[in-house]
Amino acid sequence: MATTLEFSDLRRLTDERASAFRAAVASAPTLDAQVPTCPEWTLYDLVHHLGGGDRFWAAVLGAGPADVPPARAIAERAALTAPRDRAALLDWSQESTHLLLNALREAGPQRGCWTWWGASHSPQNAGAVARHRLQETAVHTYDVQVVLGAPQPLAQQVALDGVDEFLSTCCATTAAWPHEPTAFDFHASEGRSWRLTLDADGARPTRLPTTGGAPDGTPGARVSATAGDLVLYLYDRIPADDVHIDGDASLLDLLRAWDPEE
Repeated sequence: MATTLEFSDLRRLTDERASAFRAAVASAPTLDAQVPTCPEWTLYDLVHHLGGGDRFWAAVLGAGPADVPPARAIAERAALTAPRDRAALLDWSQESTHLLLNALREAGPQRGCWTWWGASHSPQNAGAVARHRLQETAVHTYDVQVVLGAPQPLAQQVALDGVDEFLSTCCATTAAWPHEPTAFDFHASEGRSWRLTLDADGARPTRLPTTGGAPDGTPGARVSATAGDLVLYLYDRIPADDVHIDGDASLLDLLRAWDPEE
């Protein structure tokens, strides 16, 4: 796993993005506003989702290494409620962030824990949880900003790690790719590139060299944009028209439709 951020940076940036998330929620006209990038949710639902996720992962981290989700974490998530009053909801959200950050600090980056990405290239430890929670928080902050009509670009430091994290955590798998073998290249205008190779052995991301010529083989499709737009595209926040695609764009539809667990 090619990490670009230290564990302390992951915690700090998660705290910063969570603060920006709450600031945006505080300025929204109503908690009942629909979230265009999460069409089944209202703004209240989004706050509940992010805060509930923070609390769930805090409990997972506290339980330590496990092969299945800890029973306490599941029970607490099932019983979770968040206040409807905006001020109380924002306090609840802040407490949720602190619970996660405290659990990460106490665990340290190498402590093992259960994760849903057991077959990916990301390790099952607190460091990988911190990486993923930063991206969840950053993308959901963008979601709230869309509600306000003022979406902001993802911070470059967060976004560059975000492309790598998404490919390693959400795409990597040992499940066989059910189509003809292919590859996808993702190029960030900041100068970093990745390749996702898919075949009978699964999906494997690699960081491409910045010098030394093109890698072996031609990708089926190549997606180019800023790192922030790559992250938003991968998370289905922006359409394909907002990035530049070379090659066979229909292959990307196959990738989006693929569920390795089926």
